Amino acid sequence: MKYISTRGQTEPMDFSDVLLMGLAPDGGLMLPEHYPNVDEATLEEWRSLSYPELALAIMQRFATDIPYADLKDIIERTYTAEVFGDAEIVPVRKLEDDLYILGLSNGPTLAFKDVAMQFLGNAFEYVLKRQNARITIIGATSGDTGSAAEYALRGKDNIEVFMLSPHGKMSEFQRAQMYSLTDANIHNIAIDGMFDDCQDIVKALQQDAEFKAAYNLGTVNSINWGRILAQIVYYFKAYFAVTSSNEEQVSFSVPSGNFGNICAGHIAREMGLPIGRLIVATNENDVLNDFFNQGAYKPRATDKTYITSSPSMDISKASNFERFIYLLLDKDSTRVHELFEGVKAGQGFDLSDLAQVVNSRYGFAAGKSTHADRLQTIKSLYQQYGELVDPHTADGIKVAKELQQAGETIICAETALPVKFADTIIEAVGPIEIARPKHTEGLEALEQHVVILDNKAELVAEQIRQQVTANPA
Repeated sequence: MKYISTRGQTEPMDFSDVLLMGLAPDGGLMLPEHYPNVDEATLEEWRSLSYPELALAIMQRFATDIPYADLKDIIERTYTAEVFGDAEIVPVRKLEDDLYILGLSNGPTLAFKDVAMQFLGNAFEYVLKRQNARITIIGATSGDTGSAAEYALRGKDNIEVFMLSPHGKMSEFQRAQMYSLTDANIHNIAIDGMFDDCQDIVKALQQDAEFKAAYNLGTVNSINWGRILAQIVYYFKAYFAVTSSNEEQVSFSVPSGNFGNICAGHIAREMGLPIGRLIVATNENDVLNDFFNQGAYKPRATDKTYITSSPSMDISKASNFERFIYLLLDKDSTRVHELFEGVKAGQGFDLSDLAQVVNSRYGFAAGKSTHADRLQTIKSLYQQYGELVDPHTADGIKVAKELQQAGETIICAETALPVKFADTIIEAVGPIEIARPKHTEGLEALEQHVVILDNKAELVAEQIRQQVTANPA
């Protein structure tokens, strides 16, 4: 399996090289030359596999340059009951008839990002050792990617991590998870701005070829193909959990900001998983909702991005969206390049003429949830079922219930455990004790370590120069 760029100007590459590189040299996103087809017999064979077995069966089709035994070892070390608190790794629980929650928040940082990031940490370490190389990870987070990445990469050999977050825009729990770490290879930087500003800095440094080469820049943001690959697995696992035969279809409702999680679902569908619809659930930052309902993609300026009670979705430029648009435009890399260079310059684009293809061929639908909606959803679920969900998961459930069709089974992808957003939970249901894993007790009281910088890429670059020795020219 070789990997190419959505912009068409990068030579085909192996999985291991793509894993380490982040953005393609031409500014695009890397993706496989084709998506493997999974036939009926294979689906039936996979139905009875454990999570590590299923991950290996899927990933070996994409990571073909890693020997089978080595990939098996990486996966078996990653997906354990000790790390995820459950042998199922991603248990599915029934909420109502035809409505389920996919439990993705059992990892070390209590968020769905752990499922992919734990794999990425072990895969990075393996590839770097094999190549006798080191890497400087630069990432941006709106809340959960940062802590998931830092917990997966802390103390790893040959890896330095610089994580950018929007100053003052995350929950108290999220800040404490990241900023309390004391590992020497973890560096937290709070940017005076929004998540999109952090993401723009990451892209700017990734696109500075000289700087990228000097410090071996890579990324763990969802633009990293390794993360998307790891997330594909749980769509298959969830499907098998709620069906008894491969003749059944299910739909997924996914809280969406950067389009990474639902992009993995889209790829699973392209591979042959019987997914009916992929429901994009947005918060007040509803750029993706507008596209999937109206065909126009109009990213907002960062000062027009709302600060909401589902902060991990406070995003107005969906980085992974380019992977879907590339397929939608029949792999026309020239046009993809033009459209996303326009986005970089502050412009949007209109593909409303392809709306029928988006909905029928690719199965997308979308809806929006507001602060009032998520409070009501959290409250009603707690009162009816004794079930607490975090604000992002509430967005996904609200939109799922709103759009659900007769006879449609929907699985809602969980984002995080409720304790990460205690203020919103208490606002919704009143003062209650919110369960939290033992290893997170007292987290908010720990000393925090973070550098606060103005919104300038050069200031971040200087932090990297101070901490990392550059390669010889």
